[in-house]
Amino acid sequence: MVFNTGAALLDAIVLAVVSREPEGAYGYKITQDVRQAIELSESTLYPVLRRLQKDECLEVYDMECAGRNRRYYKATEKGRLQLNLYESEWRKYSAKINSIFEGGMK
Repeated sequence: MVFNTGAALLDAIVLAVVSREPEGAYGYKITQDVRQAIELSESTLYPVLRRLQKDECLEVYDMECAGRNRRYYKATEKGRLQLNLYESEWRKYSAKINSIFEGGMK
């Protein structure tokens, strides 16, 4: 992608992906889902997950899968509220940018 993806947009995308999974999602699955929208390495994803956890937007728990522990991330109520704010702001922002591209803003 040509455009830089800032921290707020990364947080919004990750929260959206995690929020789709009611029981939470594990790191590799989150990475794969995010990559459908933007290019993202796991080394970029995990600091985002830690930041969202520190901000109390995500809760973390481990579950055994095929004899190994897998770390799951689940959106908290605060995380869902933050996602709603991000979605609202994104709609306004993208509408303005689309308007410029379509020649509507002067």
